[in-house]
Amino acid sequence: MNGKLGATSVIIMGLMLSACDASKQESKQPDQEQSSTSVFKTEKADVLPYLNIQEQPAKIALPFCETKNCIDLSIQTVHTEDAWLNDWIAKSQAKVIQDQIGLKQDMSLQQAVNAYVKKSDAWQAKFAKNKPYELSMYTRIAYQRNQYVLMQLGVDTMQEEIKVKERYYFFVADRKKHKAVTLLDILEPQQQTAMNSIVQQAYQKWLKQQKAEVRQKAPKKLYWGQADWFFDQEGIGLHYRTHEIVKDGAQLDIYLTKEQTKQILKADAYQHMF
Repeated sequence: MNGKLGATSVIIMGLMLSACDASKQESKQPDQEQSSTSVFKTEKADVLPYLNIQEQPAKIALPFCETKNCIDLSIQTVHTEDAWLNDWIAKSQAKVIQDQIGLKQDMSLQQAVNAYVKKSDAWQAKFAKNKPYELSMYTRIAYQRNQYVLMQLGVDTMQEEIKVKERYYFFVADRKKHKAVTLLDILEPQQQTAMNSIVQQAYQKWLKQQKAEVRQKAPKKLYWGQADWFFDQEGIGLHYRTHEIVKDGAQLDIYLTKEQTKQILKADAYQHMF
C-alpha cells in the first residue's frame, strides 16, 4: 500500500442552541428536551478517547542469569490511554511469541515469555555449545480510523542456529466493540466468491514467480479466511509470511483497490474504516 500509513484526526462536534425565540424555548415539551439530550449523549459517546501512544519496553520478568549464555529477549511495546487496547496488544504479542515456538494457547504475555525461555533452556541442555534463543519484538500502531486500529508486530529471532529478520504480523481491533476483527467479520457474505477470486488470481501470479520445486510442493489454492489482513486509506490487503504457504516460498502480500474493498466489505464496516 505504498507505505501510506498514518493516524486520522478525531472530529469533535459542538452543539449550538439558539435562544432567539424565548417563547418557543419555554413552550418546548419535556419529552422533546429529553430527546434532544439523548441525541447529544449518543454523539459524545461515539467519540473514542485519544490514544496518546507512548513507546516503552514491555513489563516482563526474565530469569536471573549469571552466565554469559543468557537468553536475549526484548519487547518494545506501546502504551495507550485505552485500557482494553493495552490488554489486546499484550495478548497479540503473546500469540506472536508462541508462534516462534509452535504453540497456540490462550496465554498472557508473561506466560508466553516463560514458555519461550523454557524452550530455549531445553535447547541449551541438549548440547553444551548450543546458544540460547534470541528474540527482539517491535510494536507500532500502523494505522487507525474511527474505532478500527491496525497494529503491526515485527520480530527478529535466532533459534537453533536459524536466523529470521523482519517477520511481520498484523492485527486489527475494534475499540468500540472491544474485539479483535477478522476479515470474515467484516466481509459481506455474498462477496466471498469475489474475494476468493481476487486472492486466487494473486496467488497464481505469485506461484509463477517461485522456483519449480516450490511450485510442486505448494497447495493448488490459497486459504485466506484466517490470514493476517491490514488496511489503510487505499483499501485492505492480506499478508502471508515467508514459508507460511510452502517451505522456501517467498512472502506474499495481496492488495485490494479501494473499489474492490468497497465491493466486498459490509457497508457499515466500509463506512467507518474508509
